Amino acid sequence: MISPRIADLLRPFLGPEPLDSRQVEQISTYLNLLLKWNARMNLTAVRDPEQVLTRHFGESIFSARALFQDIAAAATLADVGSGAGFPGMPIALLRPNVRVTLIESHGKKATFLKEVIRTLSLSNVEVASVRAEDYPGLTDVVTFRAVERFASILPAAARIVAPSGRLAALVGESQVEEIRAFGPQNWVTQPPIYFPGSTHRMMWILHRAA
Repeated sequence: MISPRIADLLRPFLGPEPLDSRQVEQISTYLNLLLKWNARMNLTAVRDPEQVLTRHFGESIFSARALFQDIAAAATLADVGSGAGFPGMPIALLRPNVRVTLIESHGKKATFLKEVIRTLSLSNVEVASVRAEDYPGLTDVVTFRAVERFASILPAAARIVAPSGRLAALVGESQVEEIRAFGPQNWVTQPPIYFPGSTHRMMWILHRAA
């Protein structure tokens, strides 16, 4: 896919912050790798390149803007059940000062993520080939999308959020009630943020008390 088309498709998710030429090139390379690997293993059920851009890359880029409005701010992020790398990898592309750990226990998917990191020469990303339940660290921000075993992943992801940190869940309407029901006293939930062009895809941000 040519670079101008990539930029056009992602523009609604960017707001006033345009992609530079290097970021567009990295996204193009990432997209090509994803489509190539997806032909022989199930990284995403979305097959159309333009839908991959708007659904996967677009939502991830929007999340980067919402979670890290200060471009220069340093932070740590863990992306639970990262799969094909969303939203963690695009967040790392847009926010190079954020140290990103992609938590992915599936061996072949972890191998794909490492190949993307190597190809794009990303120095702020690493892969942790463990289950979220076994991850030993704490991070400022934890992200996850509509993963399998949602009800068990939610508390596992919350466990690795550092004090005063945030948990960001990228979900659809079918998982809203589980997010609402997650109510430990030391968490505060923001109203959902809907992704551009969608009335059912949203991000919920939960803040952990100090």
